[in-house]
Amino acid sequence: KIATSMQVARREREILTGMNYRDGYSIYIGIPFCPTTCHYCSFTSYPLERFGKLTDAYLDALTKEIEYLGTCMPGRKLQTVYIGGGTPTALSAEQLERLLVTVRQYLPMEDCIEFTVEAGRPDSITERKLRILKEQGVTRISINPQTMQQRTLDLIGRRHTVQQIVDAMHMARELGHDNINMDIIIGLTGECPDDVRGTLAEIAKLDPDSLTVHTLARKRAARLTTQREDYEGLEAQGVTEMLAESIRFCREHDYLPYYLYRQKNMAENLENVGYARHGREGIYNILIMEEKQTILAAGAGAMSKFVFYDEDRIERVENVKSLTDYIDRIDEMIERKRTFLAANELPGGEA
Repeated sequence: KIATSMQVARREREILTGMNYRDGYSIYIGIPFCPTTCHYCSFTSYPLERFGKLTDAYLDALTKEIEYLGTCMPGRKLQTVYIGGGTPTALSAEQLERLLVTVRQYLPMEDCIEFTVEAGRPDSITERKLRILKEQGVTRISINPQTMQQRTLDLIGRRHTVQQIVDAMHMARELGHDNINMDIIIGLTGECPDDVRGTLAEIAKLDPDSLTVHTLARKRAARLTTQREDYEGLEAQGVTEMLAESIRFCREHDYLPYYLYRQKNMAENLENVGYARHGREGIYNILIMEEKQTILAAGAGAMSKFVFYDEDRIERVENVKSLTDYIDRIDEMIERKRTFLAANELPGGEA
């Protein structure tokens, strides 16, 4: 743990030295829709089957908030944009294009060095959507298998196949996406170290540019916890060995650790580690985990984070999590940030 932490710290310092992050800012945009809800997930996420009718109204509200975010930091340069969720590619191709056009229309993207969109669920990925991402200037995407074991995918509620993961990755490469992250989770229900070895062997064939290794964390609001009896006796075995396998794999395939964080109730007291090849790191990940930069956030459940370096102070301004409340109260969400900025002068920029 100490060696990994030191390696991450050196890598982060090397990456951030070349950018004036104190006088910049980043923007997070949340799309809280998913094809289905995974049993370990507690993010603000709504399955399309039940909530899909709200997507257009949500994008209407989100457009208003994005337009405001493009005006409230006139003294700073926008350096990274991250569209996460949920699953942004759960939107239809037309809705996804509308969102990305909105970003480019209202945000000052001329100094943006990284534009990430999570295409996390392979069952939400189509050739048209990948083409739209490329045409709209997205520089980094994530295609997240979590595991390459079909029985586990079925058990955790992902409702897609291993072959869909493979097909999505090949399709993205053919369309020119050259900075692709993949996520896996160690400690998933019913898995053992051999399952993780098998997953890593399949990922090696797909050759992503970065790999994030999460350790399962039992969240209070996740189905894994609220319906614990459904998964009794299926706890993962040998999670520490799984982590060791992932470390070995990353070392052998030239992935170096570049950010690390921990959460409550993680399996065997382990951690989440992001690995990447040189030049393929997710800069936004470092900025948010190390709380190095002010990050404005738009969307239901999104939280803006304002960094005051000289005062060693961080302030947060939250949006409501409910979809309908966000849509109905979007003017209030904007006013919360407007009021905060009027009362607080951020260093390095104009409030």
